[in-house]
Amino acid sequence: MQKKLEKFLMPLAAKLGNNVVLRSLRDGFLIITPLIIVTSVFLLIGNFPIPGWTEFWTKIFGSQFLEWFSAVSNAVFSFTGILASLAIAYAYGKNRGLNPIHAGFVSLISFLILTPTVVKVGKQSISAIQLQFLGANGIFLGIIIALISVEIYRFAVKKHWTIKMPDGVPPAVSQSFDALIPSGLVILFFFLVRIMFSISPFQTAYNFIYTVLQSPLKHVGISLPSALLYNFLASFFWFFGINGPTITNSVWQPIFFVATQDNLKAFQDHTTLPHVFNQPFIDIFTTYGGGGSTLALLIVVFLVCKSKRIKELGKLAILPGIFGINEPVIFGLPIVLNPIIVIPFIICPVLNTLISGIAMQIGLVAKTTGVLLPWTTPPIISGWLATGSWTGSALQIVELALNILIYYPFVKMLDKQYLADEKKTMEDDLDIDFSEV
Repeated sequence: MQKKLEKFLMPLAAKLGNNVVLRSLRDGFLIITPLIIVTSVFLLIGNFPIPGWTEFWTKIFGSQFLEWFSAVSNAVFSFTGILASLAIAYAYGKNRGLNPIHAGFVSLISFLILTPTVVKVGKQSISAIQLQFLGANGIFLGIIIALISVEIYRFAVKKHWTIKMPDGVPPAVSQSFDALIPSGLVILFFFLVRIMFSISPFQTAYNFIYTVLQSPLKHVGISLPSALLYNFLASFFWFFGINGPTITNSVWQPIFFVATQDNLKAFQDHTTLPHVFNQPFIDIFTTYGGGGSTLALLIVVFLVCKSKRIKELGKLAILPGIFGINEPVIFGLPIVLNPIIVIPFIICPVLNTLISGIAMQIGLVAKTTGVLLPWTTPPIISGWLATGSWTGSALQIVELALNILIYYPFVKMLDKQYLADEKKTMEDDLDIDFSEV
């Protein structure tokens, strides 16, 4: 049975992981993730989850205190749609063998071509761009623009529709002329698309994408069943030695990313947080110590295990495990192809997702604010910072304790098995020594 599953899943996972579109989406979001994490720190400092924090600093620095930190966070959060389009096109162009800089900037220009540039103020129309088109609400449009613009550009390059300069011309000049016709075709295409939507009932490409695609996908993708499926598959793939989140993020990351930005905007505006299920929820409240919530496993190892093999592994893995790095456990215990440990390894993240989701939906625990913390932030601290409430830390403590109870019988079973193996090895060594005497 195991071999059949492995035979079926390994090629499927490899195909998904190597798919150029999904890989480019993942790589593109990874390009802008450091910016989001760094600017999230500024947002967190400006709105630190301590009663009276903002008021205290405002008395010292005046009302400009919040403006200073908001200027940094808005520099990224108000432009996530256009940044995603640029980064994904860069990654997709690179993966397609094109000049990634040209691919990225062609996508950027295409995004701006489709962006509404007229705002009505009363009866008067003025030239301006609303930030809502450039931020989280423009992410799905940005993704589509990135993929289409790169494909058109690539088509022109493959057809050799380029202007070749004579030898001796500086490479920068030559590359610039090479990009002239492909770039022109992309711009012409999106120019016609803008005209088409302007005479349609939707008026803009943004309205079309948001109504037909982004809004329905967001409601399906940020539901409890969707989050449960995400964590089940991520853990299940790890059993076969495949980095599960690498596969699942290719599908879910754009949806979680949009939900995260929605919560972040609400947090900045001090309004009700709209979503329970987003990237901080997945990172902070479903797995502790890495995939499979293996920090609980390591705690059990230190509390009850007697096998030298497991105890030594625990000493090596506990510090990385606290910071969410659990490859030493996954491949050293191992969890890969281990039918005993894989049961709690799958159960714990799924159960954590269920408990956290329900607790936040009914208001027992505060929702995540959308602040994207480094994934290495230890539990308890991360729960408080991600929600701005002690209830986040309390939920993590409860789930971690529950995970310890779930892992306990399985780790004990494995410990007995390893102890028996160690005892047998020792006896075999003694027999060898006596025979030599």
